[in-house]
Amino acid sequence: MLKIIVTGPESSGKTTLCKEISNQFNIPFTTEYAREYLEKKGVNYNQSDLLEIAKGQFISEGGLNQQLSLQDTDLITIKIWSEYKYGNCNNWILDQIEKQKSENRFYLLCRADITWEDDPLRENPDNRGELFEIYKKELEHLGHDFLIVEGEKRMEESLKKICQIKSES
Repeated sequence: MLKIIVTGPESSGKTTLCKEISNQFNIPFTTEYAREYLEKKGVNYNQSDLLEIAKGQFISEGGLNQQLSLQDTDLITIKIWSEYKYGNCNNWILDQIEKQKSENRFYLLCRADITWEDDPLRENPDNRGELFEIYKKELEHLGHDFLIVEGEKRMEESLKKICQIKSES
C-alpha cells in the first residue's frame, strides 16, 4: 500500500489539498485527529493530550486498507509540535514514527506561502516558515521521500507526482 501524507505547518493548505486529491482519485482520506479532539476538549490542552491525539491519529491511519491511502497529517506533526512547544516528545510517538519508516510513505510537504486563515484551533501564525524548515529537516532525517508543495500549481504538481509514484510501484 502506498501512503500519501499531506503535512506542513498550520494553515498551509493541507486539508484543501487532501480534499482535492481525494476527489481526483475517488478515495477517502484520514482527517487530522487533533482537530476532532480539540473541538471536543477545547483549545486549552497540555502535553499529555498530545499523546492521546497521537493515539487517535494512529488508529485512524490504520483504518484504510486500500492500494492508495491519503492522510491529512500524521504522527510526525505531533512530534514536531510537541518538541517545538514543550521541548520533548513522548517515547510512544517516537517509537511509532520509527516503525513507520519501513512503510511505503510519500509526503507532500506544504509550504506556508498562502494567506493565514484564522481558526480558533490554530495558534501559530507568525513562524510558519520556521516550522516548515523543521518539517523538511525531519523528513530528511527520517529518510522519507517528499515533494515540497508550493505556489499556484500545488494541485497539479501533487497529482503529477502521485501518478508517477503509482506507476513506479
